[in-house]
Amino acid sequence: MRRELKPRDHNLLLKAFRYYLQFVNSGLYFRKEHMVGIENVPVNGTPCIVVSNHQNCLNDPLSVVLNLTDRRMNFIARANVFKNPVAGAFLRKIGMLPAYRMSHEGYSAVSKNKDMMDASSNALCDGETLMMYPEAGHQDKRWLGSFKIGYLKIAFEAAEKLNFEHDVMILPSANHYSNYFHARTDMLIRFGEPISLKPYYEKYKEEPRATMLEINDIVREKIKELMLNIEDLEHYDQIDFLRETGYGRKYAIEHGYKFNYLPSRLLSDQKLVSALDAAHKEHPEEMNKIYEDTALLKKGLKDLKIRDWLFIRNHKLPMAILRGLWLLLLLPLFIISIIPTGLLFLIPKIFLKAWIKDQMFHSSFHVGVSVFVSVPICLILPMILLWVFAGFWWALGYVVAFPFMFVLAWNYMRLFWRFVGTCRYVKRSNRPTINKLRDLRTSIYNRLDNLLK
Repeated sequence: MRRELKPRDHNLLLKAFRYYLQFVNSGLYFRKEHMVGIENVPVNGTPCIVVSNHQNCLNDPLSVVLNLTDRRMNFIARANVFKNPVAGAFLRKIGMLPAYRMSHEGYSAVSKNKDMMDASSNALCDGETLMMYPEAGHQDKRWLGSFKIGYLKIAFEAAEKLNFEHDVMILPSANHYSNYFHARTDMLIRFGEPISLKPYYEKYKEEPRATMLEINDIVREKIKELMLNIEDLEHYDQIDFLRETGYGRKYAIEHGYKFNYLPSRLLSDQKLVSALDAAHKEHPEEMNKIYEDTALLKKGLKDLKIRDWLFIRNHKLPMAILRGLWLLLLLPLFIISIIPTGLLFLIPKIFLKAWIKDQMFHSSFHVGVSVFVSVPICLILPMILLWVFAGFWWALGYVVAFPFMFVLAWNYMRLFWRFVGTCRYVKRSNRPTINKLRDLRTSIYNRLDNLLK
């Protein structure tokens, strides 16, 4: 008899917590979240494993979970985050399962993964969705590592439990960030076309490992097509610098892409990286020299503590004065905004360097601290106090105003650092160095144009 698939639903407490997470993650931390290819996501009740590149720790699965709200999501996380009993129980409650790694938890702990795989395949058998990262760890660059086949073992185990009567789907996806480390930036998730495992069932019964390896290669290639994959790691820093700064902007505009719209910019960046790779293969000496000069340009900007965007409009002293006046004009609003929201900026900075060594955990740490510490202190506690001592409408007004105050304070600080950068750019003693950097920048752009055409 064909088994009926019945995904579990979230209870009221978990639904409320998810709304709260959406407020912090999607409302405060990110400026904009883009979901591309959402029509490719199988309907709820389909056994499905979402497979993705992994580059930004907690933010990667969190954004998927908070946007695919029609289903019960489960995802695998490193076992060490479950060490605290209270945290471990909570994480399991919201659908997370621990994966034990020999390099971290030891050989004896790896046997515990059997329970994780059983629980994962059982979730698929109920028609639920599983999120997995086959790289078995996050990257520190925009490139795709090698894939483990654990997700396919779970998928075929579920298919076997279902007597190979139900289709199990693999959904390739990719995440992409305008900036890994800063708040109020954009992130993008692209979903590719789902891959049905049903056509592989008979082959799997005969050659399980060979079949999984074949599918694994297909899935990895699909994800490579969805993401920005810079494979030239020797020149990674130079390539990443070129695509993020003025040349990337110029290239996008000339090829009909929108540089400030992340889904369009990703397509432009993919095309640019591909063109740079092709040029390096065809003209290795010229490109090596360009990359050497790009490294000098990047170092020169870092030494002066300025950004490449200042060269685009060649800012003058009047612009520095105008920005300074604008900051003075907005200062009262900034003070009003920073008083209730300041701890959102301050608390993570206090502990970040001391506690978090891996920079790819920085944004996850910011979100986690905001969820459990900063927002309760800055938003929830004052709201309760206002409700008790001033009334409901004052409390409601504070809640409504809070996100706007946070955004205003963040943008004010951003404007302040742009003002500082402009002052350094127009500083008389820096002019000779800046003129040399401008000439070097122009030379790099012209040589690239000639080679890429």
